[in-house]
Amino acid sequence: MVALLEKYQTDVRPKLVKELGLSNTMAAPLVEKVVLNMGIGDLKDNKEEQDRLISDLASIVGQKPSLRKTRKSIAGFNIRQGQVVGVVVTVRGGRMYDFLQKLFNIVLPRLRDFRGVSGGCFDKEGNYTLGLPEHTVFPEIDLGKVGRARGLEVTIVTNTHDKEKSRRLLEELGMPFEKGERGKG
Repeated sequence: MVALLEKYQTDVRPKLVKELGLSNTMAAPLVEKVVLNMGIGDLKDNKEEQDRLISDLASIVGQKPSLRKTRKSIAGFNIRQGQVVGVVVTVRGGRMYDFLQKLFNIVLPRLRDFRGVSGGCFDKEGNYTLGLPEHTVFPEIDLGKVGRARGLEVTIVTNTHDKEKSRRLLEELGMPFEKGERGKG
């Protein structure tokens, strides 16, 4: 299988430069980073389970995630300032392209009743956010060691501020959009 980074450099970038009428290949849309986020606020008292989820996320992307703590106490949610409520990891470069290739070709097709991702999940800056219902769909996760499947948010950040250019970039990279959704986004 051709690495996604190589595919971008040899096929996708020249095609987008020509298609979008750009004068310079450096002006072509590209993926800058991928951010994975997992909320673990309900595990504030279970350090062992927190460590297991941190380890799971690290094995998914090949990089240690950072912890996100609350900034202030909120009595209604039963959280205190400084408690861990999330785990975040940002990947760039080769690891990012390896992760995207795995996401597009292995993980998304493994989802139950998968017919493609929605084209309406772009923000005004051209970034795409995808919510996965469970992190256990990644091949690196040992299902025997997982206490409970957790949701995972994946944000693909692009350098373009145009939804259509971002969509074309992700389509060319192999992101499986739903059929008949060309008008959305």
